[in-house]
Amino acid sequence: MSALGTGARVLARQGAREFARRAVRRLSDRIGAAAPEIALHDEDIADSGLLDLAAPADRPPQGAPLTIGWVLTPPGPGSGGHTTLFRMVEAAEAAGHRCILFLTDYYGGDTRRHEGVIRAWWPRMRAEVRSADDGITGVDAAVASSWETAHVLATRGTAPMRRLYFIQDYEPWFHPRGAASALAEDSYRFGFRCIALGETVARALREEIGVLAEVVTFGCDTSVYRLTPNATRDGVVAFARPGVARRGWDLTRLALARFHAARPDVPIHTYGDRLPDLPFAATQHGRLTPAELNDLYARCVAGVALSFTNITLIADEMLAAGVVPVIGDNEYARAGLPSAAVAWARPTPGGIAEALAAVVDRPDRETGARFASTTARPDGWERAQTEVLRIIEDEVRGEIRDAVPAEAVAP
Repeated sequence: MSALGTGARVLARQGAREFARRAVRRLSDRIGAAAPEIALHDEDIADSGLLDLAAPADRPPQGAPLTIGWVLTPPGPGSGGHTTLFRMVEAAEAAGHRCILFLTDYYGGDTRRHEGVIRAWWPRMRAEVRSADDGITGVDAAVASSWETAHVLATRGTAPMRRLYFIQDYEPWFHPRGAASALAEDSYRFGFRCIALGETVARALREEIGVLAEVVTFGCDTSVYRLTPNATRDGVVAFARPGVARRGWDLTRLALARFHAARPDVPIHTYGDRLPDLPFAATQHGRLTPAELNDLYARCVAGVALSFTNITLIADEMLAAGVVPVIGDNEYARAGLPSAAVAWARPTPGGIAEALAAVVDRPDRETGARFASTTARPDGWERAQTEVLRIIEDEVRGEIRDAVPAEAVAP
């Protein structure tokens, strides 16, 4: 594929932010300069040791609608992390609160274009869209959604307000040990009330840097991901996302090549990015809607669901659809997905290939599929939405004081 075609594909699928990052990386390679390690302007970098952020002197009346700000980077079409965040926004709106999305874009993208992506891909959300460059003001509370947005909230949200931090992953693990990982780690010490999505994140915060967080439950959209009656399961499936180290695509690719050599009769399916020159025969489905993905899962016995940070949502979705997920074994992953149906594997090409073969070779695939589906989280996203909304309302109104505060403690 030409560079122009690849660029158009990245822009359409992953958004302007990722397109810009790749363009900067290519340019820096050509001229011998280093690409920016930190996608923040200098003035947007906060320091936990120097922060003195004001909280409102008074609480709003009990039961009064709130104005809640959500600080985020611009989403690409269908972005999984943004979809999870927007579920929380929708819950706040359903409860009668007004929501404002404050976008922070290091690359200076057009806020109106970003809003167009949001309206097209998440049409149920009514939230107003603003640029964080104009300040984060006029809200009772603001919620950061990543380490970069936590820094922006700390530097641009200095008016009196309540501040929270919806943490979907332990983001220092996204970077090699250096400036970016240090700044990501420091963002958890800003004093925002921390909300961890799942026990993996909460455990990492607690054990890595001694920060306590309130834990909310992972969800799974079981209205979409579910067993398909009379499904014929004969293949394996994997999500292709090269270029994102925590998704482990190179490990998946090597494992699938070994699996194909051992079980050449088993169909292999991939979805996500279409990739040239795979070292094994596979049907590449490209980008799929959730309903299309559930249809694909109905054709599969097992799937690779690697993530080297928080557990991937793909694992729960596979379980709900009756696919046994093969996951790299470690204590953090087991804390995040305590399912008896998971096939835990050594995180090596051979270990993953062996785990796939062991699942495929089970004599009763349909019984295994039914059992896997019973271990999926049963509450959809409603429980997580309720928990997040309760924490935000409590932070602003002070209604419930029995929750664990998000504060630093001695390691």
